[in-house]
Amino acid sequence: MARGSQNINDQLYRSRSRNAAENPRESAEQIRKRQIRSWIILVAVVLAALLGVHFLRRYGKGKEIGMNQLPCYASQSVTPFRDGLVYYDGASIHHLSSGGTIRWSFPAGDGVKFSVGPTHLAVWAGTQLYLVDQEGNATYNESLEAQVQFARVGGRYCVVVVGEDTDPKLIVKDLKGAQVDAEAEAFSGLMILDTGFYGEQGEYLWTLALDIFGTAPNTIMNTFQVGKMNTGEVSLGEALTYKVIYENAKLRVFTTRQVYTYDYKCVQDTNATMLVYGWKLIDADIPERGRAKLLLAPTSQTSSAQTISELRVLEGMNDKRYTLPTSCVGASIWKGNIYAVAGDYIYRADVNSQRFFGYRIPAPDGVVMTAFYGITEDGRMLLASGETMYSMSLPER
Repeated sequence: MARGSQNINDQLYRSRSRNAAENPRESAEQIRKRQIRSWIILVAVVLAALLGVHFLRRYGKGKEIGMNQLPCYASQSVTPFRDGLVYYDGASIHHLSSGGTIRWSFPAGDGVKFSVGPTHLAVWAGTQLYLVDQEGNATYNESLEAQVQFARVGGRYCVVVVGEDTDPKLIVKDLKGAQVDAEAEAFSGLMILDTGFYGEQGEYLWTLALDIFGTAPNTIMNTFQVGKMNTGEVSLGEALTYKVIYENAKLRVFTTRQVYTYDYKCVQDTNATMLVYGWKLIDADIPERGRAKLLLAPTSQTSSAQTISELRVLEGMNDKRYTLPTSCVGASIWKGNIYAVAGDYIYRADVNSQRFFGYRIPAPDGVVMTAFYGITEDGRMLLASGETMYSMSLPER
């Protein structure tokens, strides 16, 4: 049996040798192909490594993004203010740096509400109104003639709405509390919804008021020059009007159906009307000069539990749409860039590009972001994971 096996092996060996001798060029061709395949594999490995480094640098900038936990909770009316934030703990209003350092605390008492302006806060409860500057000092502290509904602060003035819902009075004060204007007759039988300042020096005022006693609900916009006279009035119809933006010497008025454009005296530019039905304004990037960039999201995706998957940017009459890489809990537009926050990633895109870059959020293990509270003036995002608040630097461009 052993000799027979040996004979068979010898025959196979001689057969292979004879084939190799008869086909020497075929063997060389096979060797060349194997060498080419080896080079292809080597190049593929190198390219994969380079792409991996690129991915890590572009999509995993966790080490380059700074993140701080803040000494406040998401339920404490956290609001960006200048290069930091303010929040109310039920007794005092605290101002933090964007990194979380307490700068000052203002003892406001129980049950207060507040709004922020460029340099001051308006704080109110009942008939009491405070104006607080950026250093935490009260520049005004008095009781007004009737209960305060709400207040708004501009660069030069503060406007306060007092009285009953459908019998309100509008009072304008300077930032030290001296009264400079008041208006009641224009709002008889109306409910004031919102108000704000505009103009180069903040010397003009717009108001939105709802006529609830008519045959159909109707929103009315008035414009005033502070300390002088009413400059205009326009009926905006039944559609809910929820935001007014001043940009490029125009008022952009957002309703649930359309965006209207008006001048100082409420004269409409009919050529600048845009349809926005199904979309809601969520942020605006307004430069000192030039056109604002207005960020919108689908109305159905802007409820209390936001799951935003699409965005839209209006700039003048330009209209651009964006699809996010994944559903996000919030989005903002800041210095020409769109930022959107998912659970453990932040996405960035230049408004002129359709491409989003992703960056891992350097949060502790197991922590995912559930809410977005805006961007401070020094470029830090305010985020929440449940009740825990964080501030995070924006990723590099």
